[in-house]
Amino acid sequence: PLAPRGQKTAPLIGRELSRRGWLPDLALVSPALRARDTWRLVAQELPKHVSADFAEELYEAEAGAILAHVRQVKATNLLVIGHNPGLQQFVLRLAGAGSDESVFKKIEAKFPTAALARFTVKGNWANLDFGGARLTHLVRPRDLE
Repeated sequence: PLAPRGQKTAPLIGRELSRRGWLPDLALVSPALRARDTWRLVAQELPKHVSADFAEELYEAEAGAILAHVRQVKATNLLVIGHNPGLQQFVLRLAGAGSDESVFKKIEAKFPTAALARFTVKGNWANLDFGGARLTHLVRPRDLE
């Protein structure tokens, strides 16, 4: 189950997504109880309903498996909720030209629970490859407390 810290930080991330207007059209969520609980708490803070895909392939997935699932998405704005170390590696490998180097270094050092990495992507998800997105932001729960 989601630890008390996660119960506190997930709504903070949801409110921050809303505040910044970074609203997903779809959430890809690991089926693990803690990931589903995280999504439920984040979603409660969003101003609109967002569909979720609880994908078995995301359970403790490695970076390549996450990318393979992302490539199948038809939504415009996507949120992925998964597990480290795979999610951290996915984020680091996805970052390409034009990425914010200071954000990259922070994620390289530690990608904490409930952290949010934001990317911009040109083109569609089906053509996405490692190094094919621009890492622009990192929001950590401690930044919001």
